[in-house]
Amino acid sequence: MAAAAITCFSLSSKFGNLSLNGFSSSIPAAPSSSTLRSLSFSSNISLSAFSNGCLSMRKTERLHRYSVVCEAAPKSKVDSAAKRARQAEKRRIYNKARKSEIKTRMKKVLEALDGLKKKAEAQSEEVLPIETLIAEAYSVIDKAVRAGTLHRNTAARRKSRLARRKKAVEIHHGWYTPDSPAAA
Repeated sequence: MAAAAITCFSLSSKFGNLSLNGFSSSIPAAPSSSTLRSLSFSSNISLSAFSNGCLSMRKTERLHRYSVVCEAAPKSKVDSAAKRARQAEKRRIYNKARKSEIKTRMKKVLEALDGLKKKAEAQSEEVLPIETLIAEAYSVIDKAVRAGTLHRNTAARRKSRLARRKKAVEIHHGWYTPDSPAAA
């Protein structure tokens, strides 16, 4: 089968003068563009059937005759995948900034706790500025959960890591004594 797309009409502007009536079935082997330009739809075909598309006509050779195949393709819509990609990129940058802030806050708390743990003559009042750092880190972590950046279990694990490290420093200096399991 030899099929070649000849032309494409915008139907909304040219629909009125299109007609397939009176079309000869003996098309020459190599039709000129003027031969196919005379093709048009009859008036009984509705405009709404092809109003959103493009009409392509091509010559199709069959065993003993030629026929014209008309196809209508819808116009392409605005690509929603491109919009989703733009939105995903904005969210990725926003989430990256939040996660970076969480890591920075946690790092500051952990470094302060390590410094306090290494200090030989540390006082229990020295843990108060670290507690404010921990409170700020908790706040940032909770905001990330509300925004959907972090899963709540991940947030709980990170907050627990900070609390355990603080408790380990307090136990190391003797400011906190855990209950024995037998007493409970």
